[in-house]
This record gives sequence, structure tokens and C-alpha cells, in this order.
Amino acid sequence: MQICLFDAKPDKFKKGRSSFFYKDIPILILIFSLTLILTSCDPNTGNGAEPFTSVEVVATEDNHSIALKDDGSLWAWGSNDRGQLGDGTTTDHRVPIKVGTATNWTTVSVGFYHAIALKDDGSLWAWGHNANGQLGDNTTTRQNSPIRIGTDTDWISVATGEEFSVALKDDGTLWAWGINSSGQLGDGTTTNKTSPGKIGTDTNWAVMTAGFYHVVALRSDGSLWAWGANQYGQLGDGTTTNKSNPVSIGADKNWSSLSGGYGHTMAIKTNGTLWGWGFNGSGVLGDGTTITRLTPIPIGVDSDWAIVSAGGGHTVAIKTNGTLWGWGFNSDGQLGDGTTTNRLRPVQIGADSDWVAVAAGVYHTVALKSDGSLWAWGANYTGQLGNGTLLNRKIPTRVYAAD
Repeated sequence: MQICLFDAKPDKFKKGRSSFFYKDIPILILIFSLTLILTSCDPNTGNGAEPFTSVEVVATEDNHSIALKDDGSLWAWGSNDRGQLGDGTTTDHRVPIKVGTATNWTTVSVGFYHAIALKDDGSLWAWGHNANGQLGDNTTTRQNSPIRIGTDTDWISVATGEEFSVALKDDGTLWAWGINSSGQLGDGTTTNKTSPGKIGTDTNWAVMTAGFYHVVALRSDGSLWAWGANQYGQLGDGTTTNKSNPVSIGADKNWSSLSGGYGHTMAIKTNGTLWGWGFNGSGVLGDGTTITRLTPIPIGVDSDWAIVSAGGGHTVAIKTNGTLWGWGFNSDGQLGDGTTTNRLRPVQIGADSDWVAVAAGVYHTVALKSDGSLWAWGANYTGQLGNGTLLNRKIPTRVYAAD
């Protein structure tokens, strides 16, 4: 019998032994027993659990993560103090646990303390914290399990901010609900909404991303639009003035993907170039400086970027060759480069070239490989790395399933 003592403080792992080791036991047996303890307490083993595999989609935020498997099931882990894991409890989980029994989920987005997801019939579902109506069920009551939002079956994508949600319908209309303190709902007001409200009358919205309190979106013509909080210039319109209606950002129409962080925004153009704007503390934009940018600027000269994810103070991205890169704030090892040193420019994370998806949280990162395996690193105070421990990680570590 052995005891592993896990400490919530970063980089502390204490080994202990049970009381049956008495001082008169032969020293050889004692040494052998301690060796077994050290081996079985290895934090990389997931405490004997099996590796978490067959993942297709992963989403993360502050202290929890949710993954979608190829069988249509949802799994969640990390902090659960407001029911954000959706398992019907408020108990934290250090390894992924299944969310209900449904196997027809198609996508999920994770907010600060809530989640929004879609099923294959186009229906909209939500759970977790709901103080500002971010679930969209016309209440402000927390839900510890997924509940259906309305009766519509034409939803095709979702995005979540800190306490608000945004969703796109198949007719090209965009909808939002929850907190609206900075105009992030895009309806021309700063009034909260507890159910989905339509953003204008346009029917050509194609892609959207939600930062903490701002939204950036693309129309079908490739043009870029933004609204909400703008204290750091994260909208990219050259000002620091909040906007409660969508405003056009520049004249370019060759944008292809977007990601909103705490106070910055990252985007990729159709030519594979990477762009960033907004807050640049700790080098989160990746341009080699810490200068705030009020309009989009190119990040380096590379034209082979494929995926980008903006977190709280760091950014991670994948190139077309499958390599993984990170930059910005690195206090808890969230860049995955084996250090806690901030990076002002993109640095490669390891040598692997089989990464296919990545999600940046506030102080941690989760990424997916082509074999369906899931990896995580950075802060792990509530088990958000999913490896069965509360230990921070400075390099990618496997996520494990529950026994």
C-alpha cells in the first residue's frame, strides 16, 4: 500500500508511505518498497488510468476543459464549482468524466464558468454559471447539467466569452445573450439578455470568436467586424472606445480564421499569414515587443499558419506542417517550452509535427494530436490538465481517462 500526496501548489509532488513500514523491517525490503512507491506515484502515469483518446474537438477556458470524442460523447474535467462540467454536480474532477449519456454532440464552446454545445439535430444546449443569463434559458439560475435552449434546430456554431454567448444559425444570422456591459451582444445597447437576441439584420455572417468581453466575426465576403470591449484596442478599429454595434475593421477581405483572448485578438488570412492586435503585455501578440496595437499588424513573415488560439495572456498556434508554437505570458508553463519565461515571439513547442488542434486557456493549454490523443500543460490548480494530479506542467503531458 502506498500514499501519494498531491499539493495544489505548482511543481510540488510529495511521496509518502503507509504506517506498516516499521523501523525493524530489513533495509533491503524497505528500499524496494520505497522504489515501488516512487514508481507508482509518477504523476505522468495518470494514477493508473488509461490515456484519453479518440478526441475530435477540445475547448478550454479558465480552469476547466471539455472534449468531444469521435463517438459523439462529451467529456469534461477541472473546476466545477458552478456546475460548468455538466455532470450534475459541483465536484471538481482531475481526469475527464462523461457528460450525460448523449452521443450526438457535434461541437462545444467553453466560457469562464459555463458551456454551450450543439447536437447533430441543430439544437442548442447550455450548462453552468448563469448569473447574467449566459445560458440563454430566460433565467439566471445555474444549471449543473445540459439543458436545451429554445426549440430551434438551425444552429450551426457557437462561441462563448466570460459571461456571454454567441451563436450562428444556418441562415447566416448571428445571435447573442448574457452580460452586455461593454456592448458585446452587438445589439446597440448595454442591456443584459437572458435569451438569444439577434444581432442586426444581416444574413451573411460566417465565422465568429468571443474574447473575454468582445466579439470579432467574419462575413461571407471575408470582411472583418468587431464589437464590445475595446480598452486595449482588441477590436482593431484604431481606437480604444467600446462598440455596441458591429464595426468594420479595415478594408481587407481575405481573413479566414479568428481567435479572441482577454484583451487581444489573433487572426489568420487566406494566404497563411498571422496577424494580431490589442493588448501586448508579455508579448502576447508575438511581434517581438510589448507595445499595444490598435489595428491588425502582421506577426513575422511566415505564411504557413493554419490554426491560432488566443488565451488570457498567451497565444498558441499550429503551422501547416503540424508543428506547435507558443508565445506571451508563461508564468505557469502554459507555453509548453519547458520554462516559465515569457516569449515575445513564437517559439516551437517540442519537435512533434502531428498536432491538429489547440486551445489556450487563461493559464494552461490543451492540444490534440492526429492520433486522437489529448495533451495539456500549464497551471493545474483544479485538475484542468486532466492527468489525475494538481501539478503544473511545463511541457505537454497526456490527458488520462477515469478508471
